[in-house]
Amino acid sequence: MRAKGKYELVSELARRRGFFWQSFEIYGGIGGFIDLGPLGTKLKHKLEDAWRDFFLKRSGIYEISTPIINPRIVFQASGHLESFKDPMVECSKCGRKYRADHLLEDAIGTKFEAIGLEAIDAEIEGKGLACPECGGSLSKSRYFLTMFETTIGPYSEAIGYARPETAQGIFIDFKRLYEIARGKLPFGVAQIGKALRNEISPRQGPIRLREFTLMEIEFFFDPEEECEALGEVGEEVLRLVPASSRERGIEEPIERSVREAVREGIIINGWLGFFMAKSKEFICGLGIPEERQKFHEKLPNERAHYSAQTFDHEVLLEDWGWVEIAGHAYRTDYDLSRHSAFSGQELRAFRAYERPRIAKTLKVVPDEAKMREAFGERHKAVMEALMRAEPEEVKRSIESRGYFEALGEKVGPEHVSFRSIEVKETGRRFIPHVVEPSFGLERIMYAVLEHSYSTKGDRVVLRLPKKVAPIQAVVLPLVNSKDLEGKAKSLWEALLEAGFDVEYDDSGSIGRRYARADEIGVPIAITVDHRSLADGTVTLRERDSWKQVRVRAEEVPRCLRSYLSGDLGFEEVGSS
Repeated sequence: MRAKGKYELVSELARRRGFFWQSFEIYGGIGGFIDLGPLGTKLKHKLEDAWRDFFLKRSGIYEISTPIINPRIVFQASGHLESFKDPMVECSKCGRKYRADHLLEDAIGTKFEAIGLEAIDAEIEGKGLACPECGGSLSKSRYFLTMFETTIGPYSEAIGYARPETAQGIFIDFKRLYEIARGKLPFGVAQIGKALRNEISPRQGPIRLREFTLMEIEFFFDPEEECEALGEVGEEVLRLVPASSRERGIEEPIERSVREAVREGIIINGWLGFFMAKSKEFICGLGIPEERQKFHEKLPNERAHYSAQTFDHEVLLEDWGWVEIAGHAYRTDYDLSRHSAFSGQELRAFRAYERPRIAKTLKVVPDEAKMREAFGERHKAVMEALMRAEPEEVKRSIESRGYFEALGEKVGPEHVSFRSIEVKETGRRFIPHVVEPSFGLERIMYAVLEHSYSTKGDRVVLRLPKKVAPIQAVVLPLVNSKDLEGKAKSLWEALLEAGFDVEYDDSGSIGRRYARADEIGVPIAITVDHRSLADGTVTLRERDSWKQVRVRAEEVPRCLRSYLSGDLGFEEVGSS
């Protein structure tokens, strides 16, 4: 009989005990969607709270919430409409559609991320690949926009898209957030929320979803300032797979301290290194050891259009191998520059000099007549947007692309000229740069469940970290008797009143109830027995060791809080 893999075991447990299962089950299910059951929802909230506590509360990072549906202009400005596409092939016989690079990976065992359509077609033809389901021939590959499209209101021309990331809402709100930060850099803004990607052929259960939760930070800073927090993590060692190694066919990680990696240029920005180190620490705190983590740098052709450098934070899963649970991208000033150009709004920061300076600067000189001729009634608005943009960026764009985009219009070299002027400067205006740590919550949840899954004899013990266990304790009367049940329910209610996530269970034998609590990861089981009626003590049983101690019932809230916070070890609880 085939031994079940860890993914199958975890998925069975998740369905049986209410962590997660496939959505729309009674209609046969649809790939790329999962439902979270009662325990899964609690675990999700605990993970969110742990992330907030670790990254936001300790760093003073703001949290906001913005809409899931965005108007078309947002994704024109962000570049997603041009770039957020995956290659797709279709079976000529059964009509099934596949993500072409994943089809190649499954067939050949090599990653084919971000290769062109011609290269994909050549690989499929060269390897003689056919439809995995029916053996039919495959079409030529084409790109598929992986954003869900909708209309906003009753008008078909008012096109909107479900966001594929939460970042754009933060960038759009930058002007207000900069004011809230009192004009000081650096500062960070976080958002936890749903994102949607219309995956062609999602797979791997909770690993690749069409609807998922992201926990993202956009951290804004002056690119001319050093990372002030590097000293905090400078000696932290990371396991890195740099792009320079990958280009030579080497996928084994090297070990470098954050300080060394930044000094050697492996990590090109100090703030990027800072958040990578904090990311490793956070994931270690969820029970995934650092030797099962690494940071895998994307090659230039694999990076998102907005990124100057990206590292995927990967963890090792038993059946899926190395899987990304977070991405760390250096987005430079790309997003704010684009939104400033498309909206015509000022999205720059200001840094005052100690003393005024005389400096030469570049000035954009628009030809109003030619702009009126080209842009009609919009020419003044386009000119205003152009004048708000960075002159160097305008010139660079015109020289490299042949135009600069302002309010959706293409301003070419025939519309503007440039001249150098001397000005008295009291400070400098600049568009802040951004690093983005982005965490996929459902992937982290699955990784935590898999790394927590263990067996002891014939029992499953889910060794969830105490801080994210959905149920912190369960109260159990030893047997069904009115006196024991009354005392047990009083204790349960007292723990609820004290703010604990606690359950009451009187169904089945005490052994079966212990097993049930172990299987869903409850750290402490509290048993009320006949001795409890005599001397007021109860038994505390630890999930991981199965050791037991007795404490007075009125001391349970204090002991439980000390144990769950890590202030006391389990045996210390009994003697405290």
